[in-house]
Amino acid sequence: MTRVLVAGLGNMGLSHALAHHHRPDAQIVGLVNRSGRVDHPDLIDYPAYSDFDLALAETKPDLVVVATYSDSHADFACAAMEAGAHVFVEKPLATNVADARRVVETATRLNRKLVVGYILRHHPSWMRLIDEARNLGGPYVFRLNLNQQSSGAEWETHKALMQTTSPIVDCGVHYVDVMCQITDAQPVRVHGMGLRLSDEIASDMYNYGQFQVVFGDGSVGWYEAGWGPMMSETAFFVKDIVSPNGSVSITDGNKGASADIDGHTKVGGLLVHTPQGDHTIEMPDEPGHQDLCDAEQAYMLRAIAEDIDLTRHMNDAVQSLAICLAADQSIRTGQPVSLEEPAS
Repeated sequence: MTRVLVAGLGNMGLSHALAHHHRPDAQIVGLVNRSGRVDHPDLIDYPAYSDFDLALAETKPDLVVVATYSDSHADFACAAMEAGAHVFVEKPLATNVADARRVVETATRLNRKLVVGYILRHHPSWMRLIDEARNLGGPYVFRLNLNQQSSGAEWETHKALMQTTSPIVDCGVHYVDVMCQITDAQPVRVHGMGLRLSDEIASDMYNYGQFQVVFGDGSVGWYEAGWGPMMSETAFFVKDIVSPNGSVSITDGNKGASADIDGHTKVGGLLVHTPQGDHTIEMPDEPGHQDLCDAEQAYMLRAIAEDIDLTRHMNDAVQSLAICLAADQSIRTGQPVSLEEPAS
């Protein structure tokens, strides 16, 4: 039985806690959030804490799930591993590359399992998308975006996230990870631009950004993300991969509105185009958000039980973060950023 401590009970943390609540091979020993209170009816009987360090010391978990705000990810993950626990940490792994590498070094040094919450890696439709794109052969053009027209509570959540992390970093790591899995080439250079579209966020933050990344094999990628009530819902969800031999795209079907969390991961179907003709691959009965969180935590527990080698997984997490942080740096400086030099 794996003893689990969950830190952070927002949208993702709550889903991860529920995943462990329903698993016979896991036992939740504590839940941490800022209020020290748990309101979900399925979770109210578990010990609740407002202090992470106290919870870690008192519960002595085998596994810590870190789903707090981004600026605490690295410190919480390292503290958990130093205390003897394996770690599942939500993306992004850290808010800078040095901290991300520190987390990976800690996991390697202490022989702890570290899984980063790249939810698309557990989605069968996205796995099929990656396979179909790789079958076409590169170099590739990646056209990916996810703009979210948020208002009310969703906009408040986005504003809270933007106290530490921009949209292109928070969301972009998912899609850059997809790019990197398809091309397998090293990133070379990033160009970014962005704009602050609301007086409700800090003057040094932007709620709309886009960037281009160039890979060593000649592949080029574009990613765009924007949050807020001003965002358009026209072409808010573009997922195209183009190669000299054709293209593979997510079709319009079943992706939901931009405020629909399940819609962010749903594929609905794939359109594969080649000069010889087109064919559609339907993706019925796709997993929902909770199903995917269940799959992530099942993989985490299996990684511990079966001693799965996570070296590639951890290195990929650092690389995708480095690309998005380089884009953030480019936006802030107005200059392209070379990834042949260490990113900050």
